[in-house]
Amino acid sequence: MHFERLQTQQGNLYLKAMELYGASFPPHEQREASSQAKIMEHGEYQFNLICEENELVGILLCWETEGFIYVEHFCIDPEMRNQKYGQRALELLNRRKKPVILEIDPPEDEVSARRKGFYERAGYAANGFEHLHPPYRAGCGGHCLVVMSHPQRLIQAEYDAFDRYLKKTVMGS
Repeated sequence: MHFERLQTQQGNLYLKAMELYGASFPPHEQREASSQAKIMEHGEYQFNLICEENELVGILLCWETEGFIYVEHFCIDPEMRNQKYGQRALELLNRRKKPVILEIDPPEDEVSARRKGFYERAGYAANGFEHLHPPYRAGCGGHCLVVMSHPQRLIQAEYDAFDRYLKKTVMGS
């Protein structure tokens, strides 16, 4: 398994990845096409295809800074789930030896509770910070999410640095 970083919106792989993105996240959690195009030019942003040999199994869209990696979007193709691809992709990401931060929906239903369990089994810990993710689209409100991190929980200063980065760089781009 490996990550293949795309730096352009050209080609069939990008189109296939965006189909997966559109099918995996509700519209209010998706960037508009113009925003996606703009952030692909940012040096810290990585539009990663998750590949097994030559097959696309998922996407991992993240921001890598000097101090941490923020996973903005991560999904495995529904036809490829339950084959350890998600676990293996996180293991590959964790080898970068930086704290990894991601957000999930609060575990209020079976699907979101299973998702939280998946990340916990992969070594991620839920943080107790009240966290509001800013809206991706005009007319939408922010949404409350649970911040998870690897290899350990964040201290307040780490969370504050992440939150500033999220608001100013990730969502400001």
